[in-house]
Amino acid sequence: MVWGRGALAGFLAIFFLSGTVGSVHAQGGSSAWRISKTEWTATDERGYAEFIEAFGAADCWTLDECLKSTANPYRHTDPKTRFLADCADLPYFLRAYYAWKNGLPFAFQSAMLSGDGPGSDPRYSTAGNQVVGRDWVSATAKGANAPILLNTLRSTVSTAMFRHHAAADEAVNFTDMYAVKLSRDAIRPGTIVYDVNGHVAMVWRVQPDGKILTISSHPDNSLSRSFYGRQFLRTDPDLGAGFKNWRPIKLVGATKAPDGMLIGGQIEAVGNSEIEDFSLEQYLGTKPGQGDWQKAEFIHKGEPIDYYDYVRIVMAEGEFAYRPVEETRAAMRSLCGDIEARVSAVHRATRRGAPNQPHPKTLPDNIYGTYGSWENFSTPSRDARLKVRVKQLRDQVETFIGMHKTGNPRLAYQGDDLAGDMLAVYAQEAASCKITYRNSDKKPVTLTLGDVLDRLFDLSFDPYHCTERRWGAREPEELASCPTDEIKDRWYAAEQPLRYQIHRTYDVFMGHTLEALEAGPFGTHTGKGVETRPDLDIRAYLESQAALLTATIGP
Repeated sequence: MVWGRGALAGFLAIFFLSGTVGSVHAQGGSSAWRISKTEWTATDERGYAEFIEAFGAADCWTLDECLKSTANPYRHTDPKTRFLADCADLPYFLRAYYAWKNGLPFAFQSAMLSGDGPGSDPRYSTAGNQVVGRDWVSATAKGANAPILLNTLRSTVSTAMFRHHAAADEAVNFTDMYAVKLSRDAIRPGTIVYDVNGHVAMVWRVQPDGKILTISSHPDNSLSRSFYGRQFLRTDPDLGAGFKNWRPIKLVGATKAPDGMLIGGQIEAVGNSEIEDFSLEQYLGTKPGQGDWQKAEFIHKGEPIDYYDYVRIVMAEGEFAYRPVEETRAAMRSLCGDIEARVSAVHRATRRGAPNQPHPKTLPDNIYGTYGSWENFSTPSRDARLKVRVKQLRDQVETFIGMHKTGNPRLAYQGDDLAGDMLAVYAQEAASCKITYRNSDKKPVTLTLGDVLDRLFDLSFDPYHCTERRWGAREPEELASCPTDEIKDRWYAAEQPLRYQIHRTYDVFMGHTLEALEAGPFGTHTGKGVETRPDLDIRAYLESQAALLTATIGP
């Protein structure tokens, strides 16, 4: 392994490691990463965007599967190995992989210091992080060992890398990414989207109607596809949530060998002021002089609008209008993808025998951000994001009904029963999307998307529960195969308030015993969940609105 500046040594006291370095036995294709270009050109960036778009569009559901598919033009040049990445790793992995295959320079943050002080977790720091160590792939005659480097990235990268001030502009310990302007030119395949609640996704396509399609990986190495929305919280610039692009870098001082390869030199970064699409617009709004992100306004054609609506409008080609029936169908199909991706996550826990183990005496200190078996096999964050997506659709259909009633020009609908039309689409998609899980007796159980949405708050995130509980089984017939006991049944019941809570709280202690969890008190910041189930019933709302129309004009 050939490294650049020796920042890997001596930083373990201040840097959170996200995993362990795996060994790679390379066979077949070349493992050498030799650098032939001093910087990424516009052509290289377009090629990278095309690579990511093909990756996102492929019918594959793990990183390894995608890189071995026809979506990857470099698959025949790879050594024989298995590629792994979770959500934070994926952007780094794909950027490094593309750089390796095209002789491009690559550098990365190797150490982060939490703004909250020593001992705090930089993944969830309240004051953001500072880069305190960097490394790069050195330009040498023989080249670096790419598979080992890609494995090392897995042990180095975490979501802490993305949690820094959006305007950070250090010359030496520079950030790998910068905040971008909200435009189709800046937000493109390969753009990173950071969720402050500990998740990272990548843009793989921007549709003509402004919808931003995303792809992300998970601790079980599965991939899921979704689209940008309110599940990505907007925050202050200190935490740097939102859209980011890779910062341009240059290899300077290198010499060219007779075969055209570069040797030596060091990496320098391009500052924010020199980057054409650098902008703090997503934090500070569109009105000049605004300094408070919470009061930021987003103005389109003289009209102040919601931030997420603003993103959708400016990303659309031409005049934008919502098409409510089509939007509902697309959202339902995206939810179907989320449910399909959850199957592999639950199956992984079952396959590794987690439901057969005794339940631990306490929950992790925080169920959303931890280590070990709980991180690998539980699904609290995944399930919370799913509920936020359902809430987003529930809010969206309600907004569409309101826009239709007021004749809002941004709504493109020509019918006379919007609620009924959206309800028909909901019913069709809820019935046509099907997943199958294997119960504890290894027998297949098929659920529709509608079934899963009906039992949304019954889906257990706890890996020590049987598969039937993980899928929210309520009927005795479906639960009959579940190998459970009194303690696990009590844990399932006690975790119900946590299943009701759709907002992830990473700064709250949650390492409660069963008795403490049962006793309460409850509330968002108690670490024990909330007592009230939020109303996310899309079907019931649309049925009520359709009934109102029928009552008004007659059958």
